[in-house]
Order: sequence, then structure tokens, then C-alpha cells
Amino acid sequence: MCGIAGAVWNDERAAVSEDQLQGMIQVLDHRGPDDSGTHIQARGDGSGVALGHRRLSIIDLQGGRQPLANEDRTVWTVFNGEIYNYRELQPELEQLGHRFQTASDTEVIVHAYEQWGTDCLSRLRGMFAFAVWDQRQNCLFLARDRVGQKPMFYRPTDRGLAFASELKALLQLPDASREIDPVALDQFLTYQYVPYPRSILRGYFKLPPGHFGVYRNGQLQTSRYWKPPYDQQTDSDRSRSRTDWAKALRETLTEAVRLRMRSDVPLGAFLSGGVDSTIITGLMQQLSDQPVHSFSIGFPVDQFDERDYARQAARHLGTQHHESVVSPSALQILPRLIWHYDEPFADSSAIPTMALSEMTRQHVTVALSGDGGDELFAGYNRYRAVAVGHIFDRLPRVFQRLITADIWQRIPSSVRQQSYRRRLKRLLAALDQPPELRYLRWVTIFDQQRRTALYTRDFATQLSGSDASEPLLAAYNECTQRDFVTRTTQADVLTYLPGDILTKVDIASMAYSLECRSPLLDHHVVELAARMPIQTKLRRHRGKRILIEAFPDLLPESIQRRPKQGFGVPLDHWFRHELKDLIHDTLLDPRSLTRNIFDPGAVRQLLDEHSHRVWDHSARLWALLCLEMWQRLFLDGQVPNACPETL
Repeated sequence: MCGIAGAVWNDERAAVSEDQLQGMIQVLDHRGPDDSGTHIQARGDGSGVALGHRRLSIIDLQGGRQPLANEDRTVWTVFNGEIYNYRELQPELEQLGHRFQTASDTEVIVHAYEQWGTDCLSRLRGMFAFAVWDQRQNCLFLARDRVGQKPMFYRPTDRGLAFASELKALLQLPDASREIDPVALDQFLTYQYVPYPRSILRGYFKLPPGHFGVYRNGQLQTSRYWKPPYDQQTDSDRSRSRTDWAKALRETLTEAVRLRMRSDVPLGAFLSGGVDSTIITGLMQQLSDQPVHSFSIGFPVDQFDERDYARQAARHLGTQHHESVVSPSALQILPRLIWHYDEPFADSSAIPTMALSEMTRQHVTVALSGDGGDELFAGYNRYRAVAVGHIFDRLPRVFQRLITADIWQRIPSSVRQQSYRRRLKRLLAALDQPPELRYLRWVTIFDQQRRTALYTRDFATQLSGSDASEPLLAAYNECTQRDFVTRTTQADVLTYLPGDILTKVDIASMAYSLECRSPLLDHHVVELAARMPIQTKLRRHRGKRILIEAFPDLLPESIQRRPKQGFGVPLDHWFRHELKDLIHDTLLDPRSLTRNIFDPGAVRQLLDEHSHRVWDHSARLWALLCLEMWQRLFLDGQVPNACPETL
């Protein structure tokens, strides 16, 4: 696990010097504190390449330094991630005539590219973002793993292309522009993250999951090499028994866990006591000859505390369990959060994820997680709402009009009933929309109506012709023949999973130089889950049924019955107590209001409604706070090359 950065140029005026390259990788020090390396090659025609690397040593601790080259030094690579099947690929490549100088997984990439070109990606089983410079072909090859576990930012210009693991590394270059992309900002307020391929800054992009790019002769051409096969379900898949599915899942996931336990440094597991993390930890324990180190954190507020379930799982599995109670202070965590995430990022569960990563790194260097289980196996509660929506769509029109009548929105809610009734009202309010837009309304932070009311007229004009629903609708359109719940899980696998969940985990873990591996996101597991009928996953309004049936021995009964619980922090409480002054002073500060993005009256209304408990706007206010703090750090001054203490 590492940080990478570099550039290619066709004009010497865009050449990257050693000092500039060092500046790019210095800002990535947290991703790779163990070692660093650079390679710069300038050519007589004014073109050249620069490759930089920060290393977190996991495999082949003594060898494997990067940038790493082939035997005649005509192919170079910098690599972030892990190739889990490198031991299987190395002898195959050696039989084909390649000579290895190290025992690292990085060198497999170099020789696999030499042997198979861009088709080498189909051979790699892992999480990765890498760049390969091919001197013979005079081209740069960029690639990102299938589901988007590792990040890749890039910026093309008329004179070349720069790339990096994090946006802030690109901003260290002297010609780096910093101008907000209005469409990206609109998408951020919709989804709480900026969906690929855009970034928050105009002219900077993210390489999408399952894609590669080739930069040659001043042009970057991107191509897709993989997508989850939701649209490839066969008659055999549809007729397969639940027992057969469970057996195949157990075998495939066990192998994925076994591969991810390859490490030359200590490793452990995140254990929340949910179905996913308990299964992963249990498989690790079965594959280990000593107790696995498991880690969980708790909070003083009961609704955010998962420690009891984690303890039950740890006792059942026999792990060496570590836990900690944290009281995260938003005032202390905000500078670190904003600096590390590079873009505005409003998933508040990043806070406990960072706290868990910090604690875990005190004991191990690698941690396995259960990420991906909810999206692949219909674990989120909102998928039940999608199923309800399907029932609604089949009702006679007269009943549909009755259910969605405005009168239900006017019924007051008592304090005790507020949370339940607000969720019900949110469900009913969107039922009369097309299913895809209905789902967007359920998961959005600011819906279209709220965003329209929030923007100034000048900013809204910049959004003319754009549609924030496009990323989600495009994902839905990739699979049109399956049931709508399956199509929705597929849309989340393509959007929410890489854009939110995997971004959150990658940045939070790497902030503390911790490598996080996700066996459920092994592409063999993903492909198996994609072909499963929805009835194997969602049954009697309960998700993850096939996981429970495949691993009953690893799951205590209480965890099998446990309702889905989010991993969050008490934003609502913070904004009425600890953060009340900060949120008001920041969002109503002239510095914020004069950016000419948001209407001051609309911002005040959000704050007033939240303060007086008219409505819980905590998620929306958190998004606005993160955005403003990001602008102050990344736009208003020089981007700091180290995490600031205050903003």
C-alpha cells in the first residue's frame, strides 16, 4: 500500500523537476512512511516522464522498492495496492522467459505488462492503482482496480498529463489551477461525495473503477476492461438451488480471505459485530493457527455503540479482541478530515472510521474489513423500501393517488414518533416518481428542490443543462433486464460503493498508514454475487440471507437477527451543542456568503429550522460545513503539504 504521483510531458515547459516531484510525494507521506523513490527521464525532444512513490512496506520488506523497472529498464512502474495472486503469476511469467529481481507483487505488474500489454489487467486479482511507463512505445499506462478500492486522480493539459493517488499531490505543481467545477459541487450536495469521473476542481478527473488509460502522442484514451456481470445472468443461474449458491459463496469467499492474509507484517480485522465483518474475521480465524487480532470502537451514545455485538462475535470466534471508547471531537477532527479527503466529503462515518484506523494501526499494519457486503447482498434497509416501491407500482392508480396524497405529509409527529414518521413521509413523498428517481430522492442529501432554493441565481445559471441524477441513472442503465432491487444494488456497486464507502475507508486507513483489505470485493466474489437471484439475498424483507445460510457456524444467533446499524456520529446533537457556534459562525460568515454560491436566506433557514427542531438538517449542514472548510483550506491559500492543526 503506497502513494504514487508523476507526470509525462511533450513540452519542456511542463517538465517536472526533482524538487517538484519530491513535493508531490511528500504530501503523500502518510500513505507510505517507510520509503520513497523517484525516476525522471528527460528526452532530447523536450518530452519526458517523472515517477514518484511513497512506500508502506507489506510484501518483500527488503526488496520491492519503487519506481521498479524490468531487466533492460525500458518499462517502469509505480504501484499503489496489492496483487493477491502474485505468487501464482510469477512462475507463469518466469516460464515465459521473464527474470525476477525481487519477491514483490509490484514486479509482477511490470512483467505482466511486458507479456500481455493492457490485457494484463484480466490476470490481476487485487486492489490497485498504478502507472506504467513504456519507453519503447513512448506511452503511459494508467489503471485502476475493478471496483475502485484504490484512487487515481489525473489532470490532462495541452502539454502533458499529471497523476497521483490524491488530489492534493497534483496541487503541489506550480501550474496547478484551482477552480471549482459547478457541476461537481451540485453532484456533491446530491450524493455527499463527488462521483467519478469528475473531481471538485475543473480540469481534474478520477479514473473510473474497472478502467485504464493510455497516454500517447499528447492524447489520453480511456477504456473499460471490467464491469460486474449483473446483465449476464443465465438460465442455469436462475435455476440454481440456494444450497449450491451458499456452497459456491463459501468456497469463493474463503479463498478470497486466504489470499488477503498474505503479508510480511502483522494483520488483523475490523470487527463491528455485523454479519459481514464477523464472517470475514471468522474465516481469518479458521485459516490461522493463532488468535486473530480484532478491533472495534464504541461511543458513549448507545445508538452509535456496537461494542456489545463485537464482543459477542469475538468470544464466538476466539479472537484476541481490542476495543476502545472514543468521544470524537469534531473541532479536533475537522482539520484532519478536510485535509486528508482532498474533496468535500460529507459522509460523517468517516470520523469513526478514522478513529478505528488510528487504534488498529497501533497493533497491526494490515486489517481486513467487511466492506461491500451491503451492496452485494442487499443489506441496506433502503432496499426493502425499493421492494415496497415495486409493490406500489403494481397497485391500481386510485390507490396510488390515495397513498401519495399530501394529507399524509401534514400529519404532525410527536417527538417519540418523529424519526419513524419522517422516514415514512420521505418514503411516501417519492412513491409517485419513476423508480430510479424515487431511489435518488431517498438517498440524496439535498434533493433538486432544496438545491434550487439554496443556490444564488448566478450559480444556478452555471448549472444550465446539467443533471445531478445522471451518474445514478447511467448506472441503472447498465442493467435493464433484472428486477429493480437487483438493478438498485448494481447501481450502488457502481456509484455509492466506490464514490463513498471505498473512498472513506481508503483515506481514513491511509491517514494512519494502515492497509485495509476487503475480501468481499474480490472480483470473483463480486461476479458470483452479481449473478445471484435477488431471492437468495433479500427474503421476508431481510437482506444478506445467503451470507447467513453460507456461514451459520461463524455467526452467533444474536448477530444473525441483528438489525442493520449505521456507523455514525451524533451530528444532530453536535449542531445543537458542541458545534452550534461553529456551524453558525462559519456558514453565516461574510467569507462564506460572498462566495456567491448559496443564498444567505436559504442558509439561515436551514440553521433556524435545525436549531428550533423543526427539521433535522444535520446531514445537510455537515455537507455545507465540510464544503466551506474545504474551500478555506484548498482554495483560499496555499495548499498545505502537511495536515494542519486548525482551519
